[in-house]
Amino acid sequence: MTHFVLNVTCTTSRGIVAAISGYLAGIGCNIIDSAQFDDLDTGKFFMRVSFISEKGKDLESITEGFKPVAEEFAMDAIIRDAADRMKVLLMVSRFGHCLNDLLYRWKIGALPIDIVGVVSNHFEYQKVVVNHDIPFHCIKVTKDNKPKAEAQLMEIVEQTETELIVLARYMQVLSDELCRKMSGRIINIHHSFLPSFKGANPYKQAYERGVKLIGATAHYVTADLDEGPIIEQDTVRVTHAQSPNDYVSLGRDVESQVLARAIHGHIHHRTFINGNRTVVFPPSPGSYASERMG
Repeated sequence: MTHFVLNVTCTTSRGIVAAISGYLAGIGCNIIDSAQFDDLDTGKFFMRVSFISEKGKDLESITEGFKPVAEEFAMDAIIRDAADRMKVLLMVSRFGHCLNDLLYRWKIGALPIDIVGVVSNHFEYQKVVVNHDIPFHCIKVTKDNKPKAEAQLMEIVEQTETELIVLARYMQVLSDELCRKMSGRIINIHHSFLPSFKGANPYKQAYERGVKLIGATAHYVTADLDEGPIIEQDTVRVTHAQSPNDYVSLGRDVESQVLARAIHGHIHHRTFINGNRTVVFPPSPGSYASERMG
């Protein structure tokens, strides 16, 4: 039996859940996981439904049959085959902890994606990437060639049919035009000291100020630098007895974990952009293992 995922966004209204569940039951589908959220501030409704077809219905026929329901409630709705792997392009500069973590998770099947390539503005991780049989692209970026560099990047995106770009500690600012073109399809990771500790050596700055918590934030990229809708965050406690190097080591660990969780939510269609915020539905008990392996 094929496993499908339905994502719905629309204006909140009475009868949406009944209409969706009624349609699925009527065509012989069984709901195995469902989550919904009514944003009372904006009047928007979000829903994710995971279901299987017990009568062998295919994606095309289910989608076509759902159109009257979507039209009735003016839904922005999409149904996907849950087995389809998202095509992901990774980007990295000189800090490789997130890249290495993602490659490992991908290799063991914990992150079911198709990595279509890795783009970097340096050559440090070329051998690591090529050894994983993944295409490596070095695109040097300067003030003078930035438009040309981004054109090269978009050419790779189009040729590989990239669905998601992950900035795995890629230390170049993307243009407003690129952010708009890939809106909702670029995820970035950074330490959570912004805006308190900007610039070089944020962990050293944190150490010198005696912070007790360090952390990381994964968010969608927008034209507002490091201010896009937040997907995932986490922190780790530090003490006066730890050194700046300890801060860096702990920070790298939490950055890697937060980025992986954010990607996991996105590729399983559990994240919805809600203005400047996100709606993120967590995996239900028992569903994480099946999602983990695709």
